[in-house]
Amino acid sequence: MKLSKKIILGTAAAAVCAGLFAQEQKVQKKDGSSGTAKSETSVENEYLNDMDGTVILTLAQSEEYDNKLVALQYLENSVEKGNTSDEVVAALDQLAGEGISTQTRKNGRLMNNFPDIRRQACLLLGKVGGEHSKNTLKNIAIADNEPMVQAAAIRSLGDIGINENDETTEAIAYANLRNRVLNPASSMAFEVLNSFEKLAGNTQNKKTMIDEISRIAADNHYNSAVRKRALDILKNMKADNSDTSGDKKSSSASASSGSTAAN
Repeated sequence: MKLSKKIILGTAAAAVCAGLFAQEQKVQKKDGSSGTAKSETSVENEYLNDMDGTVILTLAQSEEYDNKLVALQYLENSVEKGNTSDEVVAALDQLAGEGISTQTRKNGRLMNNFPDIRRQACLLLGKVGGEHSKNTLKNIAIADNEPMVQAAAIRSLGDIGINENDETTEAIAYANLRNRVLNPASSMAFEVLNSFEKLAGNTQNKKTMIDEISRIAADNHYNSAVRKRALDILKNMKADNSDTSGDKKSSSASASSGSTAAN
């Protein structure tokens, strides 16, 4: 039996034992009778929290596809409960780059190309958020060659919302440019448009963003729904710019009127 499978069986057995121990443990009630002890956190959740460290990272680093799926299940549970420890983030980084930044080859053949694993890890990194997750996702969006993984990374970048010096929107635009030239995918373009819309308010120079949205709107490789979405975003951006310009003109006019009145 492989070591990785022993790890899974061992951890599963530990979970069962923990559950039996919890069922057998009793406490004395005020009236003298006994009852099962209860706590705000169930034994199962406590066990999962104990699993959020070295074991999950070991499963993520395993060569076995099934072990990576198990790691993802534990990681999803951890992230949902707000656990974003260094081990959890390291495991997500490992899985997000599986087959891209981390490669295992046998006789020259890539053995760990698991796009579905990378996709789910990218979505979980979006829930973790923060600068580190942003950097990992930005690299994945640019380097990955699977549209569904790129789309997940781009969606998460939009959810995180960090765009210092326009680096995130520039990376998204570059990723879509490469995809548009080599293998245009409507599903990815749709996520690009959604993230651009979310990040527009944090973008200093919108030229790159607007150029890419315009190209999506005019590219017949994308389906009509995606092209329409692109046109709608462009119209909204134009309307927002008009409102901003109107506010600036009103402010200038008010200042000018005030100066005249003072004179």
